[in-house]
Amino acid sequence: MKIWRSMFDDSCRRTILARLRSLTPDSDRHWGRMSAPQMVAHLTDQMHHALGDEAVAARHGPLRWPPVRLASIYLLPWPKGRIKGPPEAFVTQPKSWERDVRELEALLERFAARDLKDTWPDHALFGRLNGRDWGVFVHKHFDHHLRQFGA
Repeated sequence: MKIWRSMFDDSCRRTILARLRSLTPDSDRHWGRMSAPQMVAHLTDQMHHALGDEAVAARHGPLRWPPVRLASIYLLPWPKGRIKGPPEAFVTQPKSWERDVRELEALLERFAARDLKDTWPDHALFGRLNGRDWGVFVHKHFDHHLRQFGA
C-alpha cells in the first residue's frame, strides 16, 4: 500500500518547512513566471482557500470528475508552468519576505491542527475534497513550487 505524503504528517511538514526556509527572496526559478516572494504569496492564498478563510468560485471542468481529480492529486506529476490556478490563488501581494514566510508557516500549522474528519471546503478546481485529499494536495502543491525554486 502506497503512503501518500501529506501535510498532516509531522515529518513531511517539517521537511517542507525546512525547504521553504532554505529559500531567499532572490532564489532563481526553474520554470514559470513567479518570483519566490510571489510564490510564497500564492501558497498563502491557497492555504486560506484550504482553511475556508476565503470564498472561492467553483470552476467547472474535467478536474472535478472523480477519476481525474484523484489521479491529479495522488498519481500524476503536475506540468511545469502550464496550468494556472483560480484567480483567488493570486490575490496577495508580497510585502516582507520574513513576515510573509512566517505567515505561511503559521497557516500551515493551523491547517495541520485541523481534524481530518472535519468538514472541508470545496477546492475551486477539484471540487469536493476530504481532509485526506486536502493534506495530500497541499503537500503536492508546496512540493511543486519548492521544486520550482530548487528547494
